[in-house]
Order: sequence, then C-alpha cells, then structure tokens
Amino acid sequence: MNDRLLIHAPRLLLVAGAATLLAGIAHHAGGGGGAPGNVAAALLAAYLGWLLLEAPVTFRRAAAPPADARTLLPYALARILLVASASFAPLPWDAWSPWLAVPAAAFGAGVLLRQAAIRTLGRFYSHHVMRQDGHRVVTGGLYGVVRHPAYAGMLLANAGFAAFFATPACAAALLLLGAAVVWRIRVEERALADVPGYRGYAAGRPRLLPGVW
Repeated sequence: MNDRLLIHAPRLLLVAGAATLLAGIAHHAGGGGGAPGNVAAALLAAYLGWLLLEAPVTFRRAAAPPADARTLLPYALARILLVASASFAPLPWDAWSPWLAVPAAAFGAGVLLRQAAIRTLGRFYSHHVMRQDGHRVVTGGLYGVVRHPAYAGMLLANAGFAAFFATPACAAALLLLGAAVVWRIRVEERALADVPGYRGYAAGRPRLLPGVW
C-alpha cells in the first residue's frame, strides 16, 4: 500500500467517522423518534466529542509509516462500521429504560479510562507505535495494572456504545474491532520489545484484563 496513504488514512477515516456521527445525530434527533431518538442522538454526540478530543493526536505529523500502520485501517474501519450501525439502524427499544444507563455508563467509564491512560503517558502517547527521543517504559498509574489501559478503555467504551444500540451490526462491528485491537497489540509489543526494561515490565502484567489476557 502507498506509504503516503498509510500516513494520511487515519486522518481521513477520522473525518469520515465524524461525518457519519453528524449524520446519525441528525437522523435520530430529527427522525420523529421522540425521546428515544433524542437519547440516541445524545450518545452519538458524546462519541463525536470523544473523536474530536483525540483529533490533535490523530493529526500529528508522521515522517514515515509507523510499525503498526497496516493495523490502523481495519481498526478505524471497524469503528466507522460501529458508529454507522448505531447511526442508521432502527433502535431496538422504543422507550427509555433505567437499564440503558448501564451501557451508557460503561461508555463514559471507558472514555475516562482511556483519557487517564493517555495523560499518564504524556508526550510518549501516540496513536502509532514509534520510538521517541528519551523513550522509556512507563510503569506508574494504570500502567502498573495492565500493559495497555488505553486499549482497555477504548474497548470498554465501544462495548458500552454497542450494547446501548444493541443491533446485530453493532455486535459484528465490535467483534471486528476486538480482533483489530488484538492484532495491533501483537504488532506494538514486537516493536517495543527492544525498549530497555519493556520485556521485564510485560512479563509481570496482563495486557488488557487481569486474569484474562
């Protein structure tokens, strides 16, 4: 695949995802669905806010395709499929239920977890796998519990989002996203293996969920 496309694809896909969410907000809020439609539109707006929050990282300059460049396309496309499924499929519920607060809370908790992980890494955080000047292994905070808390938060947020809309297409997109994340983690860990101290750090901590993986 063309190197220039690999560098710019995440930015183009972010724009596509944002446009999809805006269309979904308009569809649910203006489709005569009443309160359920407005609630769905509100969660779509929250997802859009999340994308825009991370947009500065997505649009950072990259001189060359990073080690994980090829994994970014299925990862981003799975997210777009998920938001498209939520944006345009009919809602599986026709009235608000207190149970809907559970997936909505999971979405919010996942976003907060991811943002906390990003703040812990500081300047070392990137949507790409690449070595930086003075690169070191961060072991404090959430990184003392799992190796990839940013991915854990991202998966939790998307799982809550998918459960809120609860369509077969959302479930399929979530499975594709999970597979893409596993691929990215494998590629990322191979790239980080030669960072001083990383092998010892990785040996003592699970990747995403203690006791599972």
